[in-house]
Amino acid sequence: MKVGISVHDSLMVADPARRRALLSLIEQSGLDYVCVGDHVSFHDGTGFDGLTAATAALCSGGLPVLVGVYLLALRHPMLTARQLASISQLAPGRLTLGVGVAGEDRSEVSNSGVEPATRGRRMDECLAVLRELASGEAVDHAGEFFQLKSACIRPAPDPPVPIVIGGKGDAAVQRAARYGDGWLAIFCSARRFAQTKEQIAEAAAALGRPAPPWYGINVWAGLDANAAQARNLLASQLEGLYHLPFGKFERLTPAGPAAQVAEALAPYRAAGAAPITLIPRRALADQPS
Repeated sequence: MKVGISVHDSLMVADPARRRALLSLIEQSGLDYVCVGDHVSFHDGTGFDGLTAATAALCSGGLPVLVGVYLLALRHPMLTARQLASISQLAPGRLTLGVGVAGEDRSEVSNSGVEPATRGRRMDECLAVLRELASGEAVDHAGEFFQLKSACIRPAPDPPVPIVIGGKGDAAVQRAARYGDGWLAIFCSARRFAQTKEQIAEAAAALGRPAPPWYGINVWAGLDANAAQARNLLASQLEGLYHLPFGKFERLTPAGPAAQVAEALAPYRAAGAAPITLIPRRALADQPS
């Protein structure tokens, strides 16, 4: 069982001492890893580059980093492969890359030069190319979206960077089975988590691949001794970020005292979620400076 914390834009500060202090506090608390997100321009322009944030965390602290999730479908796989190789030189074996297709804000997709209707196919092709480039050998690729001739990224990441697939539904199941080292869920019930984990293993077996070994979930959580205050903090954050009413998320986002949140997370552990990432919201007065 591993538990991490999503720090999001808390890392993206100009003061390196403040960044180191935050990561040191996380490490001292006994958490196992830190998680960062990724958005190019979400709704009103919010966002930051996930691999840049991951590099800041890796170079300022000693914990592993999960990117959950990087919008791979909006990037060129050759450039992403170079970024992964460079990060691996700085922090070998400490990065796990979660990837997603994007889509909650279609303008983020189209403004990045990607036709929203093609993002799933583009994602699959990106994953196929990344897998080939990770070998360090020359790659020839002629696909729907990318054309590569004798493309090569060296030095190859050693060890390879695990790639875990974000998303839900049959597309995510098939993608994780074919290309993934695991699956990363969000806004998912424990029952659905267990079902999807089983479906991925079955789909991988049908492809002649072993079942991916990694199954995790990111969970937004409101933390406060006052349960109503915890809920209000969480509601304000999610409504502002996703531009949707909190009712869309409430069933899948625990809020209350820490013990109550831990109790709500226990079914995920029973369902096979090995890494559980908390995306916490709490009163500013309670947050470390």
